[in-house]
Amino acid sequence: MKQIEVAVAVMLSEEQKVLTSWRQPHQHQGGLWEFPGGKREAEETMLEALKREVHEELGVKVEQAEPFVRIDHDYGDKQVSLDVWLVSRFSGEPSGREGQPLRWQRVEELQAEEFPAANLAIIEALKQATF
Repeated sequence: MKQIEVAVAVMLSEEQKVLTSWRQPHQHQGGLWEFPGGKREAEETMLEALKREVHEELGVKVEQAEPFVRIDHDYGDKQVSLDVWLVSRFSGEPSGREGQPLRWQRVEELQAEEFPAANLAIIEALKQATF
């Protein structure tokens, strides 16, 4: 089974809150919250994929991002490799350009059961991080 490479953005607000978006019911792991991002195209670097996906999904431009954590997860029907970036500066106001609701939360408010299993390691890493 081929592993899907995904660029994931942990968007940090000035208040140190993170942005999550709702996965549409028809999507893999739909009906859960997630960190924005998407598949890397063959010709892209991970940073390029991150910038493209964040712009497509949220309508904002990533101005500063740094690698945070890499997570490999096997769902059984799909294997994903998440390349997670901390986005500490961006321009524009995020909006759900694909019709998805968005929410800003403090890290301690993130509830693991509301996220796809692959995101749990991101939440744990965030809870241990200092910003």
